[in-house]
Amino acid sequence: MLAMHFMVNKKIMKLHNLKHPEQKVNFKQAVIEGIGKDRGLFFIDNFKPMSNIDELLEMDFVTRSSCIIHHLIEGELPFKKVNEMVKAAFNFDIPVVKVENNVACLELFHGQTLAFKDFGARFMAQCIAAFNDKNHVTILTATSGDTGAAVAHAFYNIDGIKVKILYPKGKISNLQEKLFCTLGKNIETYAIEGDFDDCQRMVKAAFDSDEIRQKHNLTSANSINISRLLAQVCYYFEIASQCKDKELVVSVPSGNFGNLTAGVIAKTIGAPIKRFVAATNSNDTVPRFLINKVWQPNKTVETASNAMDVSDPSNWPRIMALFNDNLEDLKSVITASIKTDEQTFQAMRQLQQLNYIAEPHTAIAYAGLVDTLKDGEYGVFVSTAHPAKFIETVEEVLSIKLPVPEALEKVRNLQNLSVTMTNDTGKFNQMLLE
Repeated sequence: MLAMHFMVNKKIMKLHNLKHPEQKVNFKQAVIEGIGKDRGLFFIDNFKPMSNIDELLEMDFVTRSSCIIHHLIEGELPFKKVNEMVKAAFNFDIPVVKVENNVACLELFHGQTLAFKDFGARFMAQCIAAFNDKNHVTILTATSGDTGAAVAHAFYNIDGIKVKILYPKGKISNLQEKLFCTLGKNIETYAIEGDFDDCQRMVKAAFDSDEIRQKHNLTSANSINISRLLAQVCYYFEIASQCKDKELVVSVPSGNFGNLTAGVIAKTIGAPIKRFVAATNSNDTVPRFLINKVWQPNKTVETASNAMDVSDPSNWPRIMALFNDNLEDLKSVITASIKTDEQTFQAMRQLQQLNYIAEPHTAIAYAGLVDTLKDGEYGVFVSTAHPAKFIETVEEVLSIKLPVPEALEKVRNLQNLSVTMTNDTGKFNQMLLE
């Protein structure tokens, strides 16, 4: 039945390659291929606003999310199928926790791997399972921390799917690493001697090779994969649902900028959000671009918020596309914030005084929010990871002892199965061909 459905819809093109707009694909093709010609990102041609927003905000999270995704893919899958996929993917809580009178936190870390990436990775796994009509698929992805664990657990032990994950050696927390480098079976992990941008470059180079792509049926699970992005759109509507009739400002900790892209998509299709704060660490390519209009990535700087240590964010072209490359329109919706490690630690201590324990990425979102909040506005900062995922930093900065959640406790003493590699694109591609 599903195959027939796609036969009917095969020529309905809803997405295009941002670098080569003549390359048109449907949702299924965009999910399976991951990335387009010349490393171009697939993006929806036209975002149509949703109707009946008030009614939508009254729905439960799973039902509303099913409606949103079904709307975005324009019925390419039946609503019943989308609802089944969403129900299987989003099977955990998503609370908005009040922190101050006019400030709350959206906690996205209640999933299997205690990070916001569980939303996108688990929904993507549902999409691949629905669309995979080949004998095998290889998911090749780079991670600066949380993507690795979310993707590994979402696809672990699924027949016909292999997962290869690259991450910067020594630049993610020990417990982050243990969550995805101890699984084995269909999950292969590579500790790359370099930074996240090196890992991302190696992944993109593999996708550039027709031979590698065809040999492995490659797809990507980074936030460049459209299925992950659409899943993330859903929780911005949840903010609006839990904070009704407020002038909402949402602060998003930003590294590769997929999370913020999803937020802007949500606003574009009708989520009642006034504006966003792109909260970054010292890897400040975007904030500098918004000031001087020059795109100039510097060398990646190591920070305490390592998942945001990205100096050349892949998703930024999508944000520009949402504003038709009009920087002034963009700046009316997005302001940017830069925080050093010391300012990050200060924000963590400030939150502690408010009886809220946060890890560095969340603290950066909070600090960026309170800097810009105006009278009459209600601010929500996005928490992307459980504080225990950065237990060493949190305990040291806040002088406390954190309880370790069961998900982390059971991997703490397991053997790390990663292979260490230099950041040599040629050698990695050769290994994939062999």
